[in-house]
Amino acid sequence: MTSFISQPQPPPIVILIGMLIVHPYSRLFHGNRCHYDDHDTHLYARDHAFHYDPIWFGVMMLIALETGLITPPSGVTLFVMKGVAPPDITMSDIWRAVTPYVIVDILCIVLVLVMPSIATIVRSLMGMK
Repeated sequence: MTSFISQPQPPPIVILIGMLIVHPYSRLFHGNRCHYDDHDTHLYARDHAFHYDPIWFGVMMLIALETGLITPPSGVTLFVMKGVAPPDITMSDIWRAVTPYVIVDILCIVLVLVMPSIATIVRSLMGMK
């Protein structure tokens, strides 16, 4: 599997962007069980095959997963917000309210994608490689 993925026709950045789009929504197909355990091995194999920095890759996936938690249709956090909101607040109100946060998350992904040192600066400040 790793050799198949590591010899793709598209450049690795296209595969990374595809992973960032698909991974947060993969829980739709897994039901209630935790999907992180299933995907971590595959994601790490791809990360390693493309020689991505594991810290940078982890930060990218973390932001993508967090974005998946606040976007429909699987936005678990949105349903929690609806549960604690006053009765007159609709899901449409919540979706509109979360839109700026989704935009900021997407901008953060783009920023870390363009400037990977943002994700690894703490490690370099500590003198780690």
